[in-house]
Amino acid sequence: MVETLKQEIAACTLCKPHLAHEVRPVVQLSNVAKIAIAGQAPGRVVHETGVPFNDKSGDRLREWLGVTRDQFYNPDLFAIVPMGFCYPGTGKSGDLPPRPECKATWHDRIFAQMDQIELIVVIGAYAIDYHLGKQAEKTLTETVRNWQNYQPRHLVLPHPSPRNNLWLRRNPWFEVDVLPYLQERVSHLI
Repeated sequence: MVETLKQEIAACTLCKPHLAHEVRPVVQLSNVAKIAIAGQAPGRVVHETGVPFNDKSGDRLREWLGVTRDQFYNPDLFAIVPMGFCYPGTGKSGDLPPRPECKATWHDRIFAQMDQIELIVVIGAYAIDYHLGKQAEKTLTETVRNWQNYQPRHLVLPHPSPRNNLWLRRNPWFEVDVLPYLQERVSHLI
């Protein structure tokens, strides 16, 4: 039952020994949403607010999806299941990778319970590894470029972080080919 999973995840402390701050799992589960957002892990701002994608990355993601904040945070429309539920902390070149405990403990259970999901929006390399596995191309760019290969269940995106502005400039086909399809599919499902 999704409600039971929400309660268990809210009480989870598996990664506590590995974090320099308190544990604060951030997910949005649903037993009716047809779309799941599968990202990396919460950033510092999300950790502080407890609201997923409550930052510049979230602003861009909602723009890419063609939805409002109210729509995005409506669990009847979207589930939000990052690869790591807690902010992993900061490393030398940005946030640390998602803690592996979440994937190992929760993800199979979550997606087994949310079998109504018709589209998983897969964001970034860690989510690609889990959701696409060996089906993914060798690079994120090639995986995103071949997005049609993963339809209708998955749609792969680069991370919407402002740190990826250079990637977006180098890959203008993404906004021309992928985003219109994404927005049409999301509109149809919500």
